[in-house]
This record gives sequence, C-alpha cells and structure tokens, in this order.
Amino acid sequence: MQQLNFPSYSFRFKNSENKVSIFDEIRKKFIILTPEEWVRQHVVHFLMNEKKYPKSLINVEKVLKVNGLRKRYDVVVFDTDGTIHILVECKAPEVKISQATFDQIARYNMTMQARFLNVTNGLQHFFCKMDFENEKYDFLRDLPNYKDRE
Repeated sequence: MQQLNFPSYSFRFKNSENKVSIFDEIRKKFIILTPEEWVRQHVVHFLMNEKKYPKSLINVEKVLKVNGLRKRYDVVVFDTDGTIHILVECKAPEVKISQATFDQIARYNMTMQARFLNVTNGLQHFFCKMDFENEKYDFLRDLPNYKDRE
C-alpha cells in the first residue's frame, strides 16, 4: 500500500483467498484492505497514538440517517457524555479533496453535530472546528489532543 502522510504504525495483516485484510482495533476483526481502509486505519491509529483518544470513545463505519437516506460515516470520536466530538471523512489517496467532500461531511454533521471535522485522503488532512451559531466552520492546523478537548 501507498505511503501516507501519517507517522508509521504497526498493523496486523492476513492473506485469505488472494485478498489482504488489515486488523481493525476498533471493530476487533480483519477488514479487506482497500485504499480507503488503509487511510481509515491510519486515522484510527493517529487518534489513539498521537492524539491520545481512548479506544473506547472511537467508533468506525456505522450507518446514520441523513434526510431519510442511509449513509455510513468513517470514524467518529465521542465525548464522555456521548456527544460527538470529532467526525472524520476518509477518502482513498487518489481521491482529491474537493468542496464536494466538505459538503458531504457538512451534510452528515447536520445530523451528528460533531464539534470538530477531519477530512483526509491520507496525503492531505483538513481540520475544522464547527461554529454552529454562525453556521460555518473554521479551519484549524490540527485536531485537539484528548486532554485538551473543550
């Protein structure tokens, strides 16, 4: 798989029926390794290892309803009170991050109400803090660490 713009992490792989799978620490199972899954697993390790978010507060690939449609989010980090702290949208490295990508995560966030957004293709990372009062988001250099969250 392609080198990404993340620190180097140690992953568990297995090969079955000519398909490579990667172990997901959150879902506790092997997942077929696609370019997007490669990015998603790096994000999870980044959140746990660099940002120090507890594994118990991280959720991966669950279905949500947006305007009556079933959508699937990539990664969510909850606060200890059950509200959503960070919503992450992962794309494969070859997918360019565009306004459409931000529109997608913004639509999801109308339902989810996360305080922070992260859009990444593994090569480029964009971080935003929501300003619900003014219905906009402000770009940040990075996400807050677990201990520094608001």
